[in-house]
Amino acid sequence: MRYGSTVPTVTRVIRDRIESGRYAHGSQLPSTRELADDFNVSGATITKAMQNLAADGLVVSKAKSSRIVHYPEGAAQTERGTTTVVVAIGGLAGTGKSEFGRILARLSGTAMVDKDTTTRAVVEASLEALGQLASDRESDTYLEVIRPAEYRALLMTLQENLECGISVVVSAPFTKELADRAWCDRLQALVTRLGGELHVVWVRCDPDTMRTYIQGRGAARDAYKLANWDAYLDGLDLDMRPEIEHTVIDNSAGAPPLEQQAAELLARIAR
Repeated sequence: MRYGSTVPTVTRVIRDRIESGRYAHGSQLPSTRELADDFNVSGATITKAMQNLAADGLVVSKAKSSRIVHYPEGAAQTERGTTTVVVAIGGLAGTGKSEFGRILARLSGTAMVDKDTTTRAVVEASLEALGQLASDRESDTYLEVIRPAEYRALLMTLQENLECGISVVVSAPFTKELADRAWCDRLQALVTRLGGELHVVWVRCDPDTMRTYIQGRGAARDAYKLANWDAYLDGLDLDMRPEIEHTVIDNSAGAPPLEQQAAELLARIAR
């Protein structure tokens, strides 16, 4: 990366990384050689930049030339006095995941990250660039190229919120992911490593409600499902549940309102 070769410029960029939490309080900075390669400068430039940061109290030198970030103010802002919470909401198409996520976020005041909202425009443009219909969600191109990238982007967004000390509700089908115990373990490890607390939710509903949801949103990507409803329904595992501890939310006709179920979930999380 080329930010410039002057000591003030390098000092400024490293300071920005510390104050933004990319270099967290108490963590060890990359070595002089690694930073010199990163900025395309000499080791002497990095050494002088570190001296500037040490003079400002942002870096503490330890034995064997290691340097530790000292920015407790950032850690205090990140902690906010409470545990950072991640609620990962999964479920089949048309079960009401996004609605439940929005209700949960509105009640709790946390960030809301929905897969469709976050990635749809990029997904559609990418599919068209690859010669597919923007509405395609069935081809190998989508399933093997685009979909994995969607979920990587979603987890990167989740991670950035956690690094900033912000609780987050993440909504996506997660049908493949939550059925994979190894993936669930990796998600749990990521959230734990960043000081968060993970809660997984699975939203379900009866087939009639599911179809009503899908019809009501009028999305082009659902055309195949609706045109082949019986075959689509036969291909679903309506009894699927995540391979990790989770809460089931029922959005079937006759079930308690989603807002009531969201409030009950938040009360359990707060205990």
